[in-house]
Amino acid sequence: MSAELIAQSALAAFDKVVSAAGDFRSRPGQRLMAERVAQTFSEASLGKMENDSDVPLRAIAVIQAGTGVGKSLAYCAPAIAVALARKTRVLISTATVALQEQLVTKDLPALAALMDEPFRFGLAKGRGRYVCKLKLARLAGEGGADDDDLFADELAAAGAPFVRHDEEARMLQYLSLARELASSAWDGDRDNLAQQPDADIWQPIAAEASSCTGKHCPAFNGCTYFEKRKELVGAQVIVANHDLLLSTLGTRTLPELDNCLLILDEGHHLPAVALDKFSTSMDLSRLGWIDTLASRAKRIGSLMAVSEVADVGRYASQLKQSLDEVAKIVAELYAPALRDQPANAYGPPRVRLPKGDLPLPLVEPLGMVSVMAESFLAVLNEIAKALRAEMKDAPNEARRLSVLYAQLGMLSPRLESVHATAQLLLQESAPPRAPVAKWFTLAEHEGRVQIRAYASPILPGSTLRNQLWAGVRAAVVTSATLTSCGEFDFFLRETGLKHDDATTTLEVASPFDYASQGQFVTVQTLADPRNASAFTSEMVLALVRDLADVEHGALCLFTSRDQMRQAVLALSAALKPLVLVQGDLPRIRLMQQHRERVQAGEVSIIFGMQSFGEGLDLPGLLCETVFIAKLPFASPDDPVGESRAEWLRGVGRDPFSELVVPATAVKLAQWAGRAIRTETDKSFVYCYDKRLSDTSYGQRLLQGLPPFARKRKDAQGRVLA
Repeated sequence: MSAELIAQSALAAFDKVVSAAGDFRSRPGQRLMAERVAQTFSEASLGKMENDSDVPLRAIAVIQAGTGVGKSLAYCAPAIAVALARKTRVLISTATVALQEQLVTKDLPALAALMDEPFRFGLAKGRGRYVCKLKLARLAGEGGADDDDLFADELAAAGAPFVRHDEEARMLQYLSLARELASSAWDGDRDNLAQQPDADIWQPIAAEASSCTGKHCPAFNGCTYFEKRKELVGAQVIVANHDLLLSTLGTRTLPELDNCLLILDEGHHLPAVALDKFSTSMDLSRLGWIDTLASRAKRIGSLMAVSEVADVGRYASQLKQSLDEVAKIVAELYAPALRDQPANAYGPPRVRLPKGDLPLPLVEPLGMVSVMAESFLAVLNEIAKALRAEMKDAPNEARRLSVLYAQLGMLSPRLESVHATAQLLLQESAPPRAPVAKWFTLAEHEGRVQIRAYASPILPGSTLRNQLWAGVRAAVVTSATLTSCGEFDFFLRETGLKHDDATTTLEVASPFDYASQGQFVTVQTLADPRNASAFTSEMVLALVRDLADVEHGALCLFTSRDQMRQAVLALSAALKPLVLVQGDLPRIRLMQQHRERVQAGEVSIIFGMQSFGEGLDLPGLLCETVFIAKLPFASPDDPVGESRAEWLRGVGRDPFSELVVPATAVKLAQWAGRAIRTETDKSFVYCYDKRLSDTSYGQRLLQGLPPFARKRKDAQGRVLA
């Protein structure tokens, strides 16, 4: 069948679903999107080319679909129809668990009941979301003792200190989890537990790849993770997330990207996820794990007769010595600057290296760190290979050998992180190539000083172009907010698609009549929003005055905890009982209480931070007003953003206009998008930042918003001309 016929057939399948289902409402914009999806997926070349000299045809559609378009149906129906016709699979990646669950529990089952040709679908999550039964059994006291504690030193994982539990409490939790698992009251998926365990409880029993022996494990046949993987084998549609997609590139965890139809929903999150996935860090202070890993490697390597293990002691000793040297040099160079920084909301004090230039004294010890970590990892790889070979030859020894494998695997990721961080810190760049962001932090916990080193790419687009798009043949990227200030340019740059000839863009307008359904009100304060103290005081007074007019449900979004705290303190005795504050209750419970109040005819107002500005679906009376305290500019203390701005200035470009304003426009559009969720909603959006109306970039930000009716008021609530 030709590409044109496949596209026509897919669009016909979409039309049939729309006409057959009362729940699905056809909209011109939705069909326009479905048409572009069908065309994109039908024309791309998939799989191995007949001739090695043939150049595959790539097709990538970037589609902004406004709120109410019904984009899930617009991409699912035609994509699945094309996949069935071309005998391939659809991989849908989302940014949030909420959308994953909606697709798997609601949208796809409804679609499967309506489409002529049956299809199967499944949910893909990372290993770390599932329990390792072997580890759980051992920690619950069912696996036998071992002269080397399998989980020694695991509580000192990189990052913030975990909540510590005494051994008796830990044992009781593991026994409880083991009983639930054995009785089938729990399926081994962390997300399905009634109460989420703390990180230090879950980490030692998570099914991580580094400690998993796969089919050689004695618990393989009942393994939750692999049982879930089996469900995906025959699925034509797999729903994953951006984090899993990027972390498994180059593996066979998900369908091969050159032979499937890729859909990236909530695509505006992709650049941030990419920066997070490809950044690295290492602890320069707490190094006891290296001795533990070396001891395990020597013992297990000797048991497996791996000759290379003779050098492990030297590698470990030199690695520790070099890391100590790096820590001392960092302390000598930066301790005064780090200690003089006041505590703030953005984490421990830090020092960023200007232009990513590594001080000369750090080059040699970091070079040694890289070499020793690489050599150490090579030995671990040989031991792991020997263990897997022995498991294959002696299956009756699988349980003992799996425990040995896990003993190495629990700590080897830390060694990999040390190696990756050292290499990225050592990476040099000459203009016009963008540098690597590099910084150090110093923190004190329980009287102990902790120094950490960090490195990160600063251009997500470059990383995505090389790591993701180079392997993709057919993709649709969609979201309600992909344009910034009315243009796709910023998103295309951030995702590495700006100069990709295979990429097309489409903007599908929302079916909502924003001009008649909503109003955007800019409140003019006397204080300059850049003067945080004076502005917050004035803004809070105006906000509290406007809150008194709320008749049903409302959402207040703040850009800092201090703003929110001052607003709470300023509430009158009458208003205070009506306000639900983020953090006072679990998010699910807070939203439930808000809905119950509004449905009972009461007033309910949510106070939230930036995470509440996206993903909340509060139609009708649940959100008749959105209050935005201040324009949501990015954190002023982001080292990656600082490094990027510094580089842009260095090459003669304006980071505020090119980076800050477009990023803020996307976030502001998301926040304002909480207001109108259905064709019948009536809502107001208040913003207390006069820069929207008083600056040229404010006018750019307004261009990126839905076409609300607009009004200006002064700080006393009087309408301005």
